[in-house]
Amino acid sequence: MKKLLIRPEAGPAALLLLLIIAFTSINPNFLSVLNISNTLAFTVELGLIALAMTLLMTAGEFDLSVGSVFGLTPVIMWTFFNSEILPLELAFFAALAIALCIGLVNGWFVTQLKIPSFLVTLGMLLIARGSALYITDGFPQRTWNASEEWLSAILVGDFYIGPFRVYMSLFWFILAAVLLHFILNGTRVGNWIQASGGNPGAASARGVNVTWTKIKLFMLSSGMAGLAGVISSIRTSAANPNSGTGYELEVIAMVVIGGTALMGGRGTIIGTVIGIFILRMMRNGIVMIGVPGLAYNIFIGAIILGMMALHSGLERRRQAGV
Repeated sequence: MKKLLIRPEAGPAALLLLLIIAFTSINPNFLSVLNISNTLAFTVELGLIALAMTLLMTAGEFDLSVGSVFGLTPVIMWTFFNSEILPLELAFFAALAIALCIGLVNGWFVTQLKIPSFLVTLGMLLIARGSALYITDGFPQRTWNASEEWLSAILVGDFYIGPFRVYMSLFWFILAAVLLHFILNGTRVGNWIQASGGNPGAASARGVNVTWTKIKLFMLSSGMAGLAGVISSIRTSAANPNSGTGYELEVIAMVVIGGTALMGGRGTIIGTVIGIFILRMMRNGIVMIGVPGLAYNIFIGAIILGMMALHSGLERRRQAGV
């Protein structure tokens, strides 16, 4: 029990349970089938980005361009498809390839030119967002003529379990969470990621290729953001060049609340999953209990500060062996 309580996931798990109890006691519809189904539909799209960001932050870096890549990737895909330049499947892979290239550029600037990831990805945020707006003249692109395509069914197809509506994106999220958890905690690659964030110099001396580890993680971050953007565009039947605005900070908040160290060296996919649901349930719950939606950031800021204080205390106890 003592070991369980000092785990970084313990605090977020307790907070999630507390939120569920509080919101349900005020409004029993919070746990209704319809509300849970609607919450999950959007949660898993943002969650895909947070899972990749967990590995990147564990390696000591972060990516501010994910929100813009989320908006740009579907714009590129639907531009190729609606202009009849490429069939939908090839347009999908071409758009994801561009997203991966964005991550490659981010990683190259950070590792080779030694520019802080904050500045590099801030610049890429502006480039990607500007490109999406330029391509579309600032107007959303419709995707309704692709509703019968098999790719749409695979990524965002839905079915019902009784009254509960389930999107295929939920299964992609679960698959990504399980796979990345295994990579981070059960493979040599996971050790490289944690070593790259904890002590890059020592990691390099022990044979870890820190440069390529970080570049690949930047590519994973951009690729997952692009995939999430495509999934969202199919679900909403529109590719909005402004979609994803502000996601980068919300994703980082999810990862930090979940227990991943902001400075790198320690990460937890389980904690991130909990952090994802904390923020999405908070956004949904405060509206359902009658709190103005504009107050959302106040609650999130308070949660971040509280979780940071808790994680700091637990880390001191762990180092002291208490």
